[in-house]
Amino acid sequence: MRVVHSNIQTTVAVKLIREECTSVYTYFGKMESSGLHLDIDYVGSSGVILSPEQKAALQTSLVILQSHNKFHKVYLWGKILGVKDDYFIAQGVSRDEMIEKKTFYSKDCVNWGLLPPATKAMRDQSKLAKGRFTGDPSYEFEHTETKKVGEGEDAQEEEETISIKEEDRLSSVIADIDDDVKIVPRGAFVQTPTGEVIANRSFEGLIVSEAAKLCSYMHFREPKLLPEKSLLQKANMDKSIDFMDNLEEDIPKGAWSLQFERGSGLVSLRSLLWQGYVFYHIPGCKKYGSIYVGTGEKNLDLPFML
Repeated sequence: MRVVHSNIQTTVAVKLIREECTSVYTYFGKMESSGLHLDIDYVGSSGVILSPEQKAALQTSLVILQSHNKFHKVYLWGKILGVKDDYFIAQGVSRDEMIEKKTFYSKDCVNWGLLPPATKAMRDQSKLAKGRFTGDPSYEFEHTETKKVGEGEDAQEEEETISIKEEDRLSSVIADIDDDVKIVPRGAFVQTPTGEVIANRSFEGLIVSEAAKLCSYMHFREPKLLPEKSLLQKANMDKSIDFMDNLEEDIPKGAWSLQFERGSGLVSLRSLLWQGYVFYHIPGCKKYGSIYVGTGEKNLDLPFML
């Protein structure tokens, strides 16, 4: 009898989630501002919680941010935990979400500051900064390097101090996280013949059997492994939706933890590389999203932990 009762509860839970999918909040999104107060509950099991005051402030300020900057959509990206203060991060995107986006930070969920674009030089230099973020955008990390000047017997060692602004480091870490672990379900976006990447209006969600496979989730960035594949490997691919790398090809293997919750009504993926990143999707529904809440430190020990 207990087994039957459990099955009934699972069926009811799945039915309630399906009803949510047909409500007014059926949209493509990654913690989109218009439904933030509902979407944040899907990642509650991962410890991601916002206070009622933060929810209310974000619900209003993100809509204003979208209106003032004329963005196509605005997402709550997540939160970087600092020693003194935390940074709430939001991203505004245009129609082509992969290329055209701007990143903002806030410490009170009301006032937003624009972060500078993360260049390659900025990202390389930011990797030299060690330790936690302080919570002060103007704070400067100092890194000292010893360099040899001159040749032969006249060679001398000189110390060079490099200053790294926390604001630049913040922008670089967000770009690194997006590059490494930002994901979407396969088929959620399509690439047009002109190369533009847009939301797929015909996407109705992954079925449960597909949602259990890592190959059903794609890195939302320019592909790195796809160009190296042979024509034979690409033969069965759909060019319009298989234009990104999938998670099954990630190295090291085991960098993702996939779990079902609420019976088979909710699937969650957690990154072990950037601990604090969690993605959710409701199978059979177009609703999905992701958020990062962590210290902004990469788990460099992961290959030795697996």
